[in-house]
Amino acid sequence: MTDTPARLLKLLSLLQTPREWPGGELAERLDVSPRTIRRDIDRLRDLGYPVEASRGSVGGYRLVAGAAMPPLLLDDEEAVAIAVGLRAGAGHAIEGVDEASVRALAKLEQVLPSRLRHRVSALQNATVALTRGDGSTIDPRTLTTLASAATGRERLRFAYRSGDGTRTKRQVEPYRLVSAGQRWYLVAYDLGREDWRTFRVDRVGEPYATGARFTPRPLPVDDAPGPAGSGGDGTRSDGARPDGAGGGGDDAATFLTRSMRRMQPELRLDVWFGAPAEFVAARLPAHLGTPEPDGEGGCRLRSSCTDSLEWVALRLALVDCEFSAQGPPHLVEYLENLGSRLTRASRPR
Repeated sequence: MTDTPARLLKLLSLLQTPREWPGGELAERLDVSPRTIRRDIDRLRDLGYPVEASRGSVGGYRLVAGAAMPPLLLDDEEAVAIAVGLRAGAGHAIEGVDEASVRALAKLEQVLPSRLRHRVSALQNATVALTRGDGSTIDPRTLTTLASAATGRERLRFAYRSGDGTRTKRQVEPYRLVSAGQRWYLVAYDLGREDWRTFRVDRVGEPYATGARFTPRPLPVDDAPGPAGSGGDGTRSDGARPDGAGGGGDDAATFLTRSMRRMQPELRLDVWFGAPAEFVAARLPAHLGTPEPDGEGGCRLRSSCTDSLEWVALRLALVDCEFSAQGPPHLVEYLENLGSRLTRASRPR
């Protein structure tokens, strides 16, 4: 193999296999001399790849962990496996799968050959994931389109369905995607409404990157409580003023949290469970907090959240043990009414 760049890529691909390669075997694979292999190893080291050489009569090379993450070379099967895995996780907004995972998926799908993109889509369409049912599923292609547009500072057009079912067309300057555990949200500047908005990604349809570039605006900083703000329905974020530099993901997460709190009142939970803390914690979403043992075989959960009253009530019931809500009062009242309805539903008519 006389083409040096092609030979280096092939050599790098071989070295990324988790094994040690004797110099003679590499030379045979690449149809070059052992001396050429040594020179190519030096070239890879100059490019930042940490190639370790072993001593001995045979001598071998292997790629080891370094201080920086070098580009990876994947074969077809590896690329498909990674893309399917990232799609499966991102599409269901699994807790712990955040914006970085979506960015990785967007980068991978951007360079996948069409034949591999077809295989990834075929595999995903032929499988059904068993989910907890407490979050909305999202087409991964929607996530990657939004992530790519935000990274590339490219304006977006999409259809949006608000909480009351109203359908609108939006053109925005995307700022960041934020994972809230159960759902994904897009923080963006809405050009039609000339204000910042947060959008629930599961309500976004037909996203299209227009190709028009933009200079990012400063993300608003909300120093004081304002009127009802953006709760993920594309509603207005009043009370915020653009006086910051808009630093990144942390800013977007803070903006989303404040918007959701203005839209959804905070619930201060005080709930007793008649089961060990480990049992309860394993059946509750982590963002609802960690129950503490009460010393009598049960446990108590004291935490705050901005989830809907109805969702919290159902999640408490799904723990599948005896429990008693001490507060807040409107949660206690809702549970009483829900219990009465369920009791009536169990009676034959």
